[in-house]
Parts: sequence; structure tokens; C-alpha cells
Amino acid sequence: MSDAKQVIRQQLAWNRLLSVVEEQAQTLIRTAFGTPTREAGDLSAGVFLPDGRMVAQAVTGTPGHVNAMAESVKHFLHAFPLHGMRDGDVFLTNDPWKGTGHLFDMTMVTPVFRAGRAVALFAATLHVVDIGGIGSSPDGLEIYHEGLFLPILRFIRAGEVDPAVLAIIHANVRDPAQVEGDLFALVACNEVGSRRLKTLMQEFALDDLEALGDYIIAQSARAMRNALAQWPRGVWHNTLVSDGYDAPVTLTASVTISDDGIDVDFSGTSGTVARGINVPKAYTDAYTSFGVRCLVGADVPNNAGSLAPIRIAAPEGCILNALHPAAVTARHVIGQLLPDVVFGALRQARPDLVPAEGASSLWNLQLVGGEGLSGASAEDNAALRNGPRFNAISFSTGGTGARPGQDGLSVTAYPSGVRNVSLEILETQAPLRFERKEFRTDSGGAGAARGGLGQVIEVRHADPKAALLIAAAFDRVHHPARGALGGLDGAPGRLYLASGATLQPKGRQVVPAGDRLIVETPGGGGLGLPAQRPAERIAQDLRHGLISPEAAAAYAQAAGPG
Repeated sequence: MSDAKQVIRQQLAWNRLLSVVEEQAQTLIRTAFGTPTREAGDLSAGVFLPDGRMVAQAVTGTPGHVNAMAESVKHFLHAFPLHGMRDGDVFLTNDPWKGTGHLFDMTMVTPVFRAGRAVALFAATLHVVDIGGIGSSPDGLEIYHEGLFLPILRFIRAGEVDPAVLAIIHANVRDPAQVEGDLFALVACNEVGSRRLKTLMQEFALDDLEALGDYIIAQSARAMRNALAQWPRGVWHNTLVSDGYDAPVTLTASVTISDDGIDVDFSGTSGTVARGINVPKAYTDAYTSFGVRCLVGADVPNNAGSLAPIRIAAPEGCILNALHPAAVTARHVIGQLLPDVVFGALRQARPDLVPAEGASSLWNLQLVGGEGLSGASAEDNAALRNGPRFNAISFSTGGTGARPGQDGLSVTAYPSGVRNVSLEILETQAPLRFERKEFRTDSGGAGAARGGLGQVIEVRHADPKAALLIAAAFDRVHHPARGALGGLDGAPGRLYLASGATLQPKGRQVVPAGDRLIVETPGGGGLGLPAQRPAERIAQDLRHGLISPEAAAAYAQAAGPG
């Protein structure tokens, strides 16, 4: 076969492989029980070589899952070496340090056998709605408070589900049917991937995946080196301060670009805290590498080849390398700020390419009812127990930072990439009534390019005699997204009751019976001087209600006469 024909054949096989992992992910979405997966797309799916290197990932999914899962498969192979796996085996864990960062994420790995030998591994991850413990809240002091911890284990042996594993899960979670359904959705998606891969291998007469996988990984590594060549060599530093839990947290990074890759060092970052906002190193690696990849080689496939040149260091015991048994449930609060930290350093190298800071961390509404709260008043506890038990999660977002030459995206989940959940879906699954969901006027930072807008959400319990809990895990309340190159900061987030009380951005709190919870998510920072914003874009923003007349006047004043 000629070299040209071989290249075409490999490209065709690569395209088919991408369709395989995308079907794997779509199967997970179609069969999952929980809204995080089915409605928000909080998942990942991918195929790996027998040595644990990721070859391809589905476009559908989040960086925190995909890039963490890229390393987690190696942990599975360490616990269960390939030679001990059998056809029909399936392996499972939610270990935050060997998976994707907290107990709510279940990672499942399935070996693929052809002609009696393992030729690949499929892995997938999803976020279950409950894992026991104190629930989805950063109030835990250590991992033991946060729920059921499953080490890497064999969930299915030669096609037979281990009943002990299911019994343990049923005994520890509040909604066992939904969690079990999600686990079997993971089984199904990996099984579909396995069948499609075997068909691909038969059609392309492949005895194994090694040659194709090595080719894909080598091509991606070469493309990443070419992308790196477009950046200057040097060292740049940046510091970002987040709200933290009881005190601000400082994230410090130095980014070094050299001929052989990019090194990100988080030395100088704050230490771990006795609350659930700590970040396991796997999650730090995932979002840091994603931040780099957004700017360097953004069009290069994401696999072992393109990820290898990115090396990340964080001192043990800092909040970005939290060690067991640190509490980590809300690790996304800090971890999803890491692309902004990287951007602040790389902007110094290429200011023409880098956006301003955004809301970044998700503003998920974790709403709970039908159960009491220790320490609440007797009246609140009684109202909390009214009505059915429910545990609803509404994936909610703020605005992204302004981009070079373009405004930020409003109400868009960056860097996570999850979707906002339909209010109609949430209202069918829990006794909730959403009174308002709209753009938050003036929340995007002013600039030549405006920051993306946040949103206003107003929600109450459907029963006026029942209270509910909000398990808050929000940032950018005291330290909003910063503008860049003369752009102004985005609006900070707010959390309060319609009756007037301000709620804390983190922790379990009561929304009293008859009251309404109002959430104002943060806006993104502006980019460039506000005086340089074209008048027609200001007029358009005013016409669409994205800015107020006062904000439009401030732009005009900044531009000066003429």
C-alpha cells in the first residue's frame, strides 16, 4: 500500500473512531437517569490503548471529566493489570484522587476483547445526583463527611454484576434507583463503544488498535509542537484571588514556554482549608491543561499526544494539590478558575489572543427539600420537612470574559461546557417554581469588547408552607472577574432572599417557607478601553436591554467629545 493510501486509510479510521466515542457519549446521555448527565451534559467518554493512553475523546463532555479521566485509566490498570482482566469485566471508582476530583463523579472502565485478547479500553464518567454524606455542599471538613467512597473495584465480573457493590451503594445514597440507573448507563455506553470499535476494526482489517493509536498520538504531538512554535519562549507570572470559604484564597502560577513544552507551576498558592473547596491534583491538571489548550493548539485533537507537552506542578498540601482526606466536594469552585489563572500569564506573551476573566466557576443551584437541617430553628426544621423529599440540581452559569475583537458570551458555562438545565424539566422533577430567569443587565464588564452577562434566577418552593435548602458553592462574589487591557471588571455575584436577607456564597442555608431565593450570577470582565467601543455596538446593547441608559452614558463619557 502506498504512503498516500495509508495516510488516507488512517484518516478514515480516525474519523470513524471519533464517531465511535461520540456515539458512546450520546448513549450515556440517552440512557442516564440523572439531570446532570441527561440535561446538562456533565460527562465524558473516550477510548484508550491497552497501556492506558487516551486516543480519542467525545466532543460531548467537560474538561474536568475528560482530562482527568485521561490519567485515571492508568490507575485502573495499576489496580487491575490488563492480563487479569476478562471479557465481560467492568471496573468502577469515584476516588477523587484517581478519578475526576470528587465523590459525585463515577468513572467506569471496560476492556475490549477481540480474538481472545484485550485491544482497547473504553472509559466514561458521569455526575450522580447523590452520593450520601452531607450532600452537595462545601461544608464537610474531610472526605469522610462527603459520602460513599468506592475504591477502584470490579463492578461486573465476566458479565455478572457484583451484588455486594450494588447493596453498598443502595445502603448509602438517598436515591438508589437513580444512582443505579446512572451506573448501568455507564455500562451501556461503554458496551456500545466496544461493539462499534469491533466493527471498525473488522472493516479496516485491524488486528489491534496499537498502530492506529500510535499514529494518532504522534500526529497530535507533532501538531502541538507546531502550535507551540507560534509562541515566544519565556516565563510569565499571574496571581488570582478567589473568595475562598472563610477567607480569600490566592492562586499563583508561573507559566514557562520552552522548546519542549509548557510548564505551569503553582508554587505560592494558598494551602488547603478545612472545607470542601480543595482540589485534587487530577482536577487541577485537567483544567490547567484545558486553559493552555484553549490558546495553544486549540484545533489539535485532545489525546495523550497533545496533552503530554503540558506539565503541571503544585506543592503537596496547597489547595490545588489537596491530599487525602481533604474535603473536595466543591472542587470546581477553585478548579474552574484555573484557565483564568493561565490566561493572565499568557496574556503577557500574546495579548492579541487572550480573553479577560469570566465568571468561570459554575453557579449550580443545589436545592433540597423534605429533610431537616441540624442547627436550624424548630420552625425552619418543621417547614423543611413539609412535602416530598427532593434533591434538584440546576446547572447555572455567568458570563465569560470578553475576547479579542468579540464580546464575552452571556450565560455560558466556560470552562466547564455544561448546559443550563431547562426550568420546565426541573419543575417536573421537584416541587419548585421558577419565577424569573433573565439576563442580568449591566453585569458584563465595560470595554472595547464587553464582558458576557450573568443572569437573574428567582425560585421558590411550590408549597408556600414548605421551606427548602440551598447548598451554595459560589465564587466571584467578593472578587469579581477582572477586566484586562483597560477593560472593567464584571459584576460580582449575589445570593439573597426576596425578603431582603443576604445569604452566604457557600454552605447549606434555609430559604424559609413563603420566601423566594434570588440568584444573580457574575458577569465577565471587559477587554480593552471602554472609550474604544464602537457607538453602534453600544446602541445595540442598549436596544437589547443588555446595558442600562446609565451604562450607555458612561461609555459616551469615556469616549469624550466628538
